[in-house]
Amino acid sequence: MAVFRIERTRDYTVMSNHHLRNANLSLKAKGLLSMMLSLPEDWNYTTRGLAKICKEGVDAIGAALRELERAGYIVRYQKRDKNGRITDTEYVIYEQPQPGTDDQNETDPQTPDAPEASAAQQTAQALLDTMTDEEKIWQLFFVTPEAITNVNTATVAGETTKKALEQYPVGGIVYFAKNLEDREQTVALLENTQSYAKIPLFLGVDEEGGTVSRVGSNPDMGVPSVGDMRSLGKQQDPAAAYAAGQDIGGSLHALGFNLDFAPVADVAQGADSVIGSRSFGSDPELCASLAGVIVKSLRAEGIVSCLKHFPGYGSATVDDHNGTSIVEKTLSELEGCDLVPFQSIIASEGSVPFVMVSHLSYPNVTGSDTPADLSASIVTDILRDKLDYQNIIITDSHSMASITDHYSAGDAAVKALAAGCDMILMPSDLQAAFDAVKAAVADGTLSQARIDESVLRILTVKAEYGIIS
Repeated sequence: MAVFRIERTRDYTVMSNHHLRNANLSLKAKGLLSMMLSLPEDWNYTTRGLAKICKEGVDAIGAALRELERAGYIVRYQKRDKNGRITDTEYVIYEQPQPGTDDQNETDPQTPDAPEASAAQQTAQALLDTMTDEEKIWQLFFVTPEAITNVNTATVAGETTKKALEQYPVGGIVYFAKNLEDREQTVALLENTQSYAKIPLFLGVDEEGGTVSRVGSNPDMGVPSVGDMRSLGKQQDPAAAYAAGQDIGGSLHALGFNLDFAPVADVAQGADSVIGSRSFGSDPELCASLAGVIVKSLRAEGIVSCLKHFPGYGSATVDDHNGTSIVEKTLSELEGCDLVPFQSIIASEGSVPFVMVSHLSYPNVTGSDTPADLSASIVTDILRDKLDYQNIIITDSHSMASITDHYSAGDAAVKALAAGCDMILMPSDLQAAFDAVKAAVADGTLSQARIDESVLRILTVKAEYGIIS
């Protein structure tokens, strides 16, 4: 765990209690800042040590530090070894936010101008500025059609769906094989659903090929059936992978889908690996290459892709659909294998729109059995900061036992957002999850700025793919 040194600047202006009370920070961040200002200068600390002082969890301290950094109250300097690994981190504290941050509008002449916003970002920001706080929170949820309509199996979209989307204007809807009877029915279902949405929806499906194929497995859909990714991996032929991605992407686009929860970027390890034939194989570089090809081919067909399951499912031997699944790897071991495809694709395909984070627990990375998607150590420290991923981070389904056995729908949703996720997939109780997030914003556990940050990412990807205009 990185050690950091706290130092206060020599030229600060003392922050008044009034300023701290009114700063746009969560209560935890305010408390941590106040405590850090009282600590002896130039002492060395770890996040675990701060957690002990503050009587908070390590993830909560990490999240508060990152919030303070985004707001400009602290600046982080990192030292790295010859392999690029962070060996030491120093936080310099400013008792008022630095110029150019969210809390001040002054321009720091020594700070380079921020890059000009893209057309998609401008479109997204313009829409965000018109939204109510409740509309913003609803955008954070990606759910089944049954979750908003309360029907047993949704195969049509009519007045019930229209009223449901008025009441629950979610960010996305995911469909399963039971919703998709044939081509004509599916086209009507998706077209009608999208027409009822005030803010256009992500319409998603799990279409990996092979054993996870909600569309291709149904002969009545009239689309090509794509084999599993292991078979493509054995061919080691990028052209074959690109053709498979084109078949999947073209078929989904023609039906009205705009998002595919694929490709799998996991590296299969061992005969007992749960991921099995869904992975391209056991070679990290091969998985990186072929998963990257699928991202390109889906994009060419106008389909939003989603890399999964960060930080790597390949060595898991227990299915997290059924309960807690623990991977004992260290961060160094993940970096040598599981993270390779994600890091490579994010670096070369910076606009990969979604990354899904699993519920696996990595105690040798996080120091606890917290599921990955609820851990700031995984979501923010590694994916957002270390890999510099700036688009949408979505959880795996929050209806899985690895979540529902230990957390309420509301608690899981708030923890995922606090950890750095942008969207919650399939909460076990949508209304409870929404209510909890709303309450967390009201009491300062989550800041409005944190919500806006995620919604802006969501709307930007929608704009980039022509879902909103």
